[in-house]
Amino acid sequence: MLSKGVLVVSFVISLLYGNLLTEVEGIGVNWGSQASHPLPPATVVRLLLENGIKKVKLFEADSEILGALSRSGIQVMVGIPNDLLAPIAGSVAAAERWVSQNVSAHVSSNGVDIRYVAVGNEPFLKAFNGTFEDITLPALQNIQSALIKAGLATQVKVTVPLNADVYQSASNLPSDGDFRPEIRDLMLDIVKFLSDNQAPFTINIYPFISLYDDPNFPVEFAFFDGTGNPINDNGRIYDNVLDANYDTLAWSLQKNGFGNLTIIVGEVGWPTDGDKNANMQYARRYNQGFMNRQKAGKGTPMRPGPMDAYLFSLLDEDAKSIQPGTFERHWGIFYVDGQPKYPLSLGNGNGLIPAKDVHYMAKKWCILAPAANLQDPQLGPSVTYACDHADCTSLGYGSSCGNLNLAQNISYAFNSYYQVSNQLDSACKFPGLSVVSTRDPSVGSCKFKIMIKDSDASEASVMRPLTRSMALMLLFWMCLYIVL
Repeated sequence: MLSKGVLVVSFVISLLYGNLLTEVEGIGVNWGSQASHPLPPATVVRLLLENGIKKVKLFEADSEILGALSRSGIQVMVGIPNDLLAPIAGSVAAAERWVSQNVSAHVSSNGVDIRYVAVGNEPFLKAFNGTFEDITLPALQNIQSALIKAGLATQVKVTVPLNADVYQSASNLPSDGDFRPEIRDLMLDIVKFLSDNQAPFTINIYPFISLYDDPNFPVEFAFFDGTGNPINDNGRIYDNVLDANYDTLAWSLQKNGFGNLTIIVGEVGWPTDGDKNANMQYARRYNQGFMNRQKAGKGTPMRPGPMDAYLFSLLDEDAKSIQPGTFERHWGIFYVDGQPKYPLSLGNGNGLIPAKDVHYMAKKWCILAPAANLQDPQLGPSVTYACDHADCTSLGYGSSCGNLNLAQNISYAFNSYYQVSNQLDSACKFPGLSVVSTRDPSVGSCKFKIMIKDSDASEASVMRPLTRSMALMLLFWMCLYIVL
């Protein structure tokens, strides 16, 4: 009969490994850093851990972010921006330097759990007009060679995050899917290379974009409630666009001889502002619907089982390009300050836990002066200047601040510039037009934000949080000590 001590140790071991399996199989998130006032990386890492997020996708190898992920237990996909593809494609030595500085150094010295290198980001978008078509595969090959030379090719796999426009179906049935004719040969070369190196195919799928691009797109088909008109593809039933899109890729791979290639959904999510269909209600409906599927282990007709996926995204990015649309700065499940936008369970039965120890600037706002003349010829240029240097994307039609009156619109623009300028006195000196107020001018759901302080002002980076797995490991050794 086993002793009580051995039973205790066995229980702790099962608890520890059960916990680790749950973490590894959990949802990932994209962590973008294009914010005017980003949270300290250590604060974000703690946010990830406290919300049970154990996988993160980065768009570039930021040394401070990678340092904060050191020994956190979080799996990392680290990205190479498109503007680095040319030098890496043209030189194996450049690829080796990149891997040495951005992968090897962090894996060996800092204990960062890097699992993937994402070579480029949607390099074959039609909007790029073929700019990266000749250099993406050579860059992929050179990074793979560099990982082999560094002895990391077993642990770290290469991939290329691609937009869903790399494949298509003439009939809109997934079973008719194939790669876009003009890049089909290139795609098959890339797919073969990934397959030969046991690397995954990474795809970004955005039902919101389908709705944004096509006003006639059936709204209900974007969600997971089963209320849209289903597609019947030879007995395979699709009641949402994500499944249909995903299986169009699965068919594209299968009919070309790569039906077993692993698929990662690199980006999936819904924005909360900047467009009439980008709102809290739709974002919560979409993201919670997706998470409920994941928790239930539901996949697609072609690929049963939960997807390996990364939500897009963790945090809003108020300095991101709005060329694709003004919604681009509002994809986060958290605001830029790490506060949750809406109730969302990531599978642990709890809602989102906000970032802690966030430090804000003073409670003051720059607004339109009560005595200002709305006919002042400098008013228009002043508002334009403010919005050109700050984020006014919430003011658009159908957005959270789209119903403000003229004076409120002007105040919102002035305040946005004032906050992004660290509340400098000079940032609220539009001649005869602006004044600093200590009264919150927010109107209903339209929030006039106060900016967080620069990351250096936060003390959150001083200590690393104790993760659940670390705590369980500590408990294990305590129990073992008691037994022995």
